[in-house]
Amino acid sequence: MAIAKMKKIRIVAVRSSVEELLRELMILGCVQVSEAEAGLQGTGLEEILKREDAQVTAKRSVYNQMLQALDILKRHFPQKSALLSAKPEVSAKELLDTSKLDFYREKSARIVEIEESLKKISSDESRISGLLEALKPWDSLNMDLGFKETETCNAALGCIPASTALADVQSALNGVSQYNELFEVSSDEEQHYTVLIGLKEDFQELLDAAHKCGFTASPTDGMEGTAGENAVSLKDELEKCGAEKEKLTEELKRATDYTDNLKLASDVLASEIAVAEAEDKMVGTENFLCLEGWMPEQNEAEVISLLDKYSCAYETLEPTEDEYADVPVRLDNNAVTDSMNMVTNMYSLPAYGSVDANPVMAPFFILFFGLMFADIGYGIIMIIAAIVAMKKMKPRGGTRSFCRLLLYCGISTTIAGVLSGGFFGDFPYQLVHILNPASTWKGLPALFNPLTDSLYVLIGAMVLGLFHLNAGMAVNFYMQAKKGNLKDAIFSEGAQWIILLGALVYGVKMLGVNIPNMVPLVIMAAGVVLLLYGSTRNAKGFSKITAPIGEIYNQATGWFGDILSYSRIMALMLAGSVIGQVFNNLATMPLKGAKGPVGTVIGVIAALLIFVVGHALNFGLNILGCFVHDLRLQCLEFFGKFYQDGGKRFEPLAFRTKYYNVAQQ
Repeated sequence: MAIAKMKKIRIVAVRSSVEELLRELMILGCVQVSEAEAGLQGTGLEEILKREDAQVTAKRSVYNQMLQALDILKRHFPQKSALLSAKPEVSAKELLDTSKLDFYREKSARIVEIEESLKKISSDESRISGLLEALKPWDSLNMDLGFKETETCNAALGCIPASTALADVQSALNGVSQYNELFEVSSDEEQHYTVLIGLKEDFQELLDAAHKCGFTASPTDGMEGTAGENAVSLKDELEKCGAEKEKLTEELKRATDYTDNLKLASDVLASEIAVAEAEDKMVGTENFLCLEGWMPEQNEAEVISLLDKYSCAYETLEPTEDEYADVPVRLDNNAVTDSMNMVTNMYSLPAYGSVDANPVMAPFFILFFGLMFADIGYGIIMIIAAIVAMKKMKPRGGTRSFCRLLLYCGISTTIAGVLSGGFFGDFPYQLVHILNPASTWKGLPALFNPLTDSLYVLIGAMVLGLFHLNAGMAVNFYMQAKKGNLKDAIFSEGAQWIILLGALVYGVKMLGVNIPNMVPLVIMAAGVVLLLYGSTRNAKGFSKITAPIGEIYNQATGWFGDILSYSRIMALMLAGSVIGQVFNNLATMPLKGAKGPVGTVIGVIAALLIFVVGHALNFGLNILGCFVHDLRLQCLEFFGKFYQDGGKRFEPLAFRTKYYNVAQQ
């Protein structure tokens, strides 16, 4: 349960065996390949060794095309899948088999091509349908739509708003020239469909006058032949589009038979890309390649065993402290503390050489979450959801950590609910008093009730906060001592513990224990002296005076603010209980006012609806609120005492799958 100890590895391999070697390392999944060029700086080999080009960009392009093809098939022909189903498993051998990649690359390219063709056909259908709609008003016009002029006259087809009287338009045209004619072909609620004819020499002025009256050119302008002839031609085109669309859709439907194979092919290609990316970081000559990377020390033996099978030279090295910033971090935790990985990853991984916070954080995070939620019913829902998800999905990695966290927090919530007497708020109490209004039952037994014992809950939350903060200080004390800074730890955390001890002794005295007044004062005074002396140890000049003042201010305000932050445990516990009780009261109202059999049935339905919707809302808001505030207590108050962040995630060369899981050996 700590940060895995890493070792640097350098390999020089014969070029012909590199790809196979990388595939074997991928199966092991414990070596992270880093940029080899960085390790060559200052060696004089930079000019001799050239970086590899593994065509990563081209492979990613094909991979994206496969994903696009799968998305197209899913959109056009969605397939039902079981809820919370686990990914199917395939062997590592199948994920490394690239023999059929070219075939499925062509299939995916064809699927994308069909999609583009279908989009074009749909666009053409929309255009043709629009033209057919535009031709309808001109059906009765037995005139070539492309007709423009005779020897002396010009003509134009156009539309005039229905709100404009044609007599007014004709009057405006006559004001320009008496030699014109405006024919109405048809009309509807929106437009008059007209033909304007006039002498060539006056026609532009006639058009200008018509435009002022709202005359606009017809969308059929430029077509050749009559409206009927154009309609017949367009309908033929529309039928051809439909036939072609049906043909392509049928071909696309047949392609769904390859869906599973395309998914497998995309995962195979994703693994190929991982190998190519690793190869892309290598440098070499025509005959050999150099690889540099990191691996956990615990996997060193199996990596060396693999390398001994190949024609290569290698060495493993311990990282120096100067290299710690570049060393990747892997957290090795058990089933309980592994659930905290999601929390740690959301904040930042610990720096290599520091301490993994998960083992210390896990019990506090789970406990605080349970106290904030504190309801048996909600806890049982979380437990069932986690168990079902783990059984059905068989999750791995981060999803597995989340399911475990949900399970542990559900158990904690249930236990806290038993202690506080909460089961969907005060549902048992409300139910008993609906069935028997004369009942004197006061509800589930409780060690503490957030509604009536708020002060005790608040004090308890702050006491837990005190333990939490001191756990962080203990971790920091250990880290400082391990680094050889024991004096710094004594004058900081040690001094604060002495002050806290004095305060504890004073509290015991306040409870009635016969302790001399001077004892707690002397203890606290000793702690203050140590703290103030520690703050001036490395100070110089005027800082010798200001440092103690700053230390007193920081400690006083820091501890007050930190301890007060834990009041959110009580606040969230109280909020969840009150909201649950409010919804229970609302749900009982329809039952209390129900009269007769019909009224009772309606009242029961209304009560169930209010109960389910209300508690679903309360559950959703509280599970989010409890997680966020619990996370805040860990990241700000707890981590602030010792945590060193900035670690880089360990990302070994391994299978990258989207649709399949690698079968475990």
